[in-house]
Amino acid sequence: MTTPDEMDGRSTPVDCLTHRALARIADVPQGSTLVVAQLGQSLDGRIATPTGDSRYINRAAALDHLHHLRAAVDAVVVGVGTVIADDPQLTVRRVAGSNPARVVLDPRGRLPPDARCMTSPNARRLVVSGASVPRPAGVEEVVLPLAGGRLDPHAIIAALAARGMRRLLIEGGARTISAFLDAGCIDRLHLLVAPIIIGSGRAGLELAPIGPLSEALRPATDIYPLADGDILFDCDMRRRNGEASLVAETDARGLRPHG
Repeated sequence: MTTPDEMDGRSTPVDCLTHRALARIADVPQGSTLVVAQLGQSLDGRIATPTGDSRYINRAAALDHLHHLRAAVDAVVVGVGTVIADDPQLTVRRVAGSNPARVVLDPRGRLPPDARCMTSPNARRLVVSGASVPRPAGVEEVVLPLAGGRLDPHAIIAALAARGMRRLLIEGGARTISAFLDAGCIDRLHLLVAPIIIGSGRAGLELAPIGPLSEALRPATDIYPLADGDILFDCDMRRRNGEASLVAETDARGLRPHG
């Protein structure tokens, strides 16, 4: 599976149609925490083919949005499986902005010592694990207790907040995002949907089974059509049973409609 990290370079300059969605992250009150997750997928909810191919489901505007998200947060968080599969850099390259801290969740010490996100010194680097193991120079280690071999999302958020990282982007993989959603730890979910039908392969979100449909998550959602055809669903996970609203281009650009 290929991450958006590997599609380097800027797209054609366009106005940021997701201004409002990004502003919600930048405007977090002092002392508060905000956890946003980002997931790119096909119309039928797939993130890769059965062989793991995902290059590229989302297009340039969606990738720009991801890099805007990175620039807006204190830390980007990924699971070790994503690092092993994709070796992402987790830096801000497609847009202007500073690199966030890079955090890898590695409960059982599987992180490769030469992982690019841990060897580049241009941002703070942390590993959250269940036991202390040797790490590359300059990498901070956060040791948390495991429950059933897994790290607790609530404990992860608290540990990072105690270290000054209060705006978090949970970028991947899908299992990590699903675990944070199941734990009720996601404030906003940015779901970027591309107009492509894969038909089989890996699903994006896999949450705990529910019974009646009334137990399904139905967050208040703003919908942003992006310039090249992808759609951003900005889901407020703290406002359940909410309505979905299409954000007009003039609103997204911060301009008042005429007339």
